[in-house]
Amino acid sequence: MKLHTSLGIALIVLILDLASKFWVESTMQFGQTIPLTGFFNLVLTYNAGAAFSFLSAESGWQRWFLSGIAGIAALAIAYMLRKYQHERLFCWSLSLVLGGALGNLYDRITLGHVVDFLDFYVGDYHWPAFNIADSAICIGAALLIYESFRSKKDSEDSGHNT
Repeated sequence: MKLHTSLGIALIVLILDLASKFWVESTMQFGQTIPLTGFFNLVLTYNAGAAFSFLSAESGWQRWFLSGIAGIAALAIAYMLRKYQHERLFCWSLSLVLGGALGNLYDRITLGHVVDFLDFYVGDYHWPAFNIADSAICIGAALLIYESFRSKKDSEDSGHNT
């Protein structure tokens, strides 16, 4: 996959993420919940920490720490996209992770927190709210895991045939 295609996928994720966050913030009040189904709500909430609100109760240093990690990760991913552009699934995976990381990085730098609004639940148990960027990162990570097992199996299969 060409580098510009990978970066285009990341850009699409970034645009969808930022547009959805803008829409939610412009139509909802902080803390407002809009029930949509028996297992899904829209809810406007903010996360000053990392995944599952890790570090969110800290004094503010986490904003720049997590931004730095995301920035370094984005540079490393861009390098890998260029280096491994012949590995299609790997590049798709990294493109999703990159777009998601940039979406949350933008929030963290400009707002000091990440905008979350997707609330799935079962009964009274609610998963932590998340957003399009988080979804892209999770899908990309799952594809990376799948691809690593597939690559391992492919190399084992070719090893047995020689």
